[in-house]
Amino acid sequence: MAVGIFDSGLGGLTVFDAVSKQLPDVPFVYFGDNAHAPYGVRDANDVYELTTAAVERLWDAGCDLVILACNTASAAALRRMQESWVPRDKRVLGVFVPLIESLTERHWGDNSPPREVSVKHVALFATPATVASRAFQRELAFRAIGVDVEAQACGGVVDAIEDGDMILADALVRSHVDALKRKMPMPDAAVLGCTHYPIMADVFQDALGPDVKVFSQADLVAASLADYLARHPQMVGSGQDAMFLTTGDPAKVSRGATQFLRRKVDFIKA
Repeated sequence: MAVGIFDSGLGGLTVFDAVSKQLPDVPFVYFGDNAHAPYGVRDANDVYELTTAAVERLWDAGCDLVILACNTASAAALRRMQESWVPRDKRVLGVFVPLIESLTERHWGDNSPPREVSVKHVALFATPATVASRAFQRELAFRAIGVDVEAQACGGVVDAIEDGDMILADALVRSHVDALKRKMPMPDAAVLGCTHYPIMADVFQDALGPDVKVFSQADLVAASLADYLARHPQMVGSGQDAMFLTTGDPAKVSRGATQFLRRKVDFIKA
């Protein structure tokens, strides 16, 4: 039994890298749905169907616990999956929870009324589908009051990163930050609401300026998963190396992943 990590493409490798370093004794299976990436331009039903198919494949690989390391899937599919689809003996978790916990400085299980938090103006950078879902704003509103969120749909960034065109990705990030700042000139914090974006974290920070705190998800998810597994040790097994699955061309995805993580990664066909 292993822990599954799912993303539409390579972006979830930022989460895999962080959790595997934090939890070196935990076996992981990574699933990239590269044949259908990116998810950020798809409608909610399409994302739901693709995500459930991927999670079922990870269950078949022995992963009773699956992390949706994809903000689009977490935003467009997770709530529906948890309410009517996930069996009682399985767990599917998203990447929004650790981020909301960090922003609001309260644990997810804290069901007290919303209260004021130190951050008042938040810039959200995400895929078009994540922005359209308003899932981040909805979850934040359950726990905090008086927080103004301005969302910027960052079209093209995921494609550029997946293609390895970092010059284009740099230009697109700066363009999207400029567009956001025309709507919210002085954000207190910025949320990188896509697991591809930590690759460009330095560019986001440079474009936003040193006074803006940038929240990146990978390390937050790793810390949250470590806490979850400490409380639910039955959800993980032992004695198994990491495995990497893809719906795309394994050789091509392996080359991209190796460049992405700066170490050799070998994908096999899902």
